[in-house]
Amino acid sequence: MKKNEYGLFTAIGMIVGIVIGSGIFFKSDNILVATNGSISLGVLVFSIAAMGIIFGSLTISELASRDSKAGGIITYAEYSYNESVACAFGWFHTFLYYPTLVAVVSWVSGIYICMLFGIDGGLTIQTIIGFIIMILFYFMNVLSAKLGGYFQNASTIIKIIPLLVIAIAGLLLGNPTEIIISDIVHMEPTTWIAAIAPIAFSFDGWIISTSIGHEIKNSKRNLPRALVVAPLFILAIYVLYFIGISMYVGPETIMSMGDEHVNLAATRLFGPWGAKIILTFVVISILGTVNGLIMGHIRMPYSLAIRGMFPNSKKIKVVNERVGMPIKSSVVSFCISFVCLVIHYITQKYNYLPNSDISEISITVNYLLYIMLYFKVFKMGLNNEIKGLWKGKLNPIFASLGSLIILFGSIKNPLFFVYIIICGIILVSSVCFWKYKKQEI
Repeated sequence: MKKNEYGLFTAIGMIVGIVIGSGIFFKSDNILVATNGSISLGVLVFSIAAMGIIFGSLTISELASRDSKAGGIITYAEYSYNESVACAFGWFHTFLYYPTLVAVVSWVSGIYICMLFGIDGGLTIQTIIGFIIMILFYFMNVLSAKLGGYFQNASTIIKIIPLLVIAIAGLLLGNPTEIIISDIVHMEPTTWIAAIAPIAFSFDGWIISTSIGHEIKNSKRNLPRALVVAPLFILAIYVLYFIGISMYVGPETIMSMGDEHVNLAATRLFGPWGAKIILTFVVISILGTVNGLIMGHIRMPYSLAIRGMFPNSKKIKVVNERVGMPIKSSVVSFCISFVCLVIHYITQKYNYLPNSDISEISITVNYLLYIMLYFKVFKMGLNNEIKGLWKGKLNPIFASLGSLIILFGSIKNPLFFVYIIICGIILVSSVCFWKYKKQEI
């Protein structure tokens, strides 16, 4: 693959562009439902859930600074443990984590495109539009890595505009009495902890930037920088937006309108045409998330194949010289994402996952897998391979606590244990495949 296609800003843009873009827009109502309409409690849970991304990224940055081989998290797992663990991480990301996110966010893009153009589209129309979006971005990233990077940079800048506009308008024009601090005292923890799962979705995606680590200029310096700067910026933007829109529209209205509340806020602020402009920014924002996810996913089968950890590795790892991209890896990635989109459609149509979607459990299990990497960094800190109390000891401890908090927040999902079994099957299958392949080699 072509080297040094991306700079520091693209790395930061990929993290900010994937994390910010869809979750905060269509998960605000889920968060308020879980907190019974409490804004102050929502902010508290935001801050708690942020431990997973802030301390997690600080910890992973230590591994990123030591190895820039293709594969991102696969490389870190291989460096930290062995090939079997690396294969398990890679299969989980390839078959569950990335494709479920691609499917859900592509569908969300369909929702907001329908809003933008006034299309009276239900789930089926939204999913079809999402599928078309998915095809377009796979083609764009396969044909030009640079073009995908340029779109990521542009969409990152654009997507911050509606968040800041709504946040500032809400803070200036909203009703401050909507924030009642006493709500925190009276709410049962077993009730509001359910808000952690949708918040985890809103914060997720930061690890995906590591998949292009080997293509970032001066990766061992720039990728860790991106992993530190981006999460702190994201938390600040999220809290401002959540408070602003909740004060401006009102928690009850947001909970009753669901995903339509963004359109309502924009219409109140700027009228019908102004709302169209804001919605255009929102759509571009979500498309930036789709693009970033696809940028990461198309490289996963390739990263596994160069290690012999994927079926038919010899063909999957071939890089097309003309476009500088592994086309067969991209095709495999697309097929897996399409299957996940179909599964997502079925779960939404028959309401198998109320107030949730297929991505939340894979996100939860992903954070559990991260604990293994955090433990490696902690051991390096104990052995003085990493200097400093924060870098080698406290960061991985807080990152692990953040992962466990996200786990507890997801247990309330009615199909939690079913998804754990599915995730377990993928992980066990990967280890069995690698043991068989290793014997063959």
